Amino acid sequence: MRVVVAPLDEFPPDSRRIVRVGVREIGVFRVGERFYEVRNRCPHQGAPVCAGRVSPRIVSGRPGEFALDAGAPLLVCPWHGWQYDLASGQSYSPGDPRVKSYGVSVASGEELVAGPYVVETYPVNVSERYVVLEA
Repeated sequence: MRVVVAPLDEFPPDSRRIVRVGVREIGVFRVGERFYEVRNRCPHQGAPVCAGRVSPRIVSGRPGEFALDAGAPLLVCPWHGWQYDLASGQSYSPGDPRVKSYGVSVASGEELVAGPYVVETYPVNVSERYVVLEA
C-alpha cells in the first residue's frame, strides 16, 4: 500500500508528520535529506514514540573522545527514554523489543498517477432469491 504524506516542498528538513494508515499511526521523519518511517507506538508501554526527540548517535573509539555518527539517528521515547534506530526500528539496548519501521520514498506525481489501479473483487452469485457475496 502506498500513502502520500505530503508534497516534498511542504515537508522541510528536520521535521516530522504523523499519518494514520488504517488503525495505525505512523511517524514520517525528514532528517536532513533522509526520510524514515516508524510506527507511533513504543513497544515498551505504548507511548506515542514519534513525539520524542530525534538525536544523533554519539560514537567513541576510546575514553575521552567522541564524535557524532553520520548514520541513522535515534528516536527517544518521550515517556521512558528508550531509544530506537530510525532506519531499522532496532532498540539501542540489546534484547529490548524493536519499534516497527517502514519503507519510505520520494516519488514524482507522474509515478503516483500512472497506476495500475486494481480494485479488490469478490465472486457474487445468485442462490434462489438471494444475492450472495463470497468474501
